[in-house]
Amino acid sequence: MTAVAESRDPEGRDAGSREVAGRGAESRDRERGATAVELAMIMPVVLIVILLVVQFALWFHGRQVADAAAREGARLARVDTDSWQQDAESRAREVLEAVGPELLGGATATAWEQDDRRGVEITATAVQVIPLLPATTFTITARFGGPVECFRPDDGSEGCE
Repeated sequence: MTAVAESRDPEGRDAGSREVAGRGAESRDRERGATAVELAMIMPVVLIVILLVVQFALWFHGRQVADAAAREGARLARVDTDSWQQDAESRAREVLEAVGPELLGGATATAWEQDDRRGVEITATAVQVIPLLPATTFTITARFGGPVECFRPDDGSEGCE
């Protein structure tokens, strides 16, 4: 019987496997904390993307509110009365206050008339998610109108009565 001398470490593994295992332990030690560093590098990008999505949603919702207010004001502006401007502008401001009082900053409602058409224009700025960037204001403008509603006689004469 021939005895072959094998070199084994105290845990019963081959001496060559200890070398491989030693390299694995070293690499694990070197990579320790890498996940935290990767997370610290990627989180600002993720947060910026989330804030941009929220900013876009606020701008879009603000645009819808401005459109609704301009539509309501234009509805009253088209009625042929003496106080159409005040009625249209006040109705547009009422809608802005009822639907989104804090959503649009510096909102103005302006009644306009052009030939036989009347309407309302709303101008405002959307709420900012990141107020640290004052140069990035999102202006919203909504303009609605239509022909003045009036009774036109059937006898072929021109104009409103």
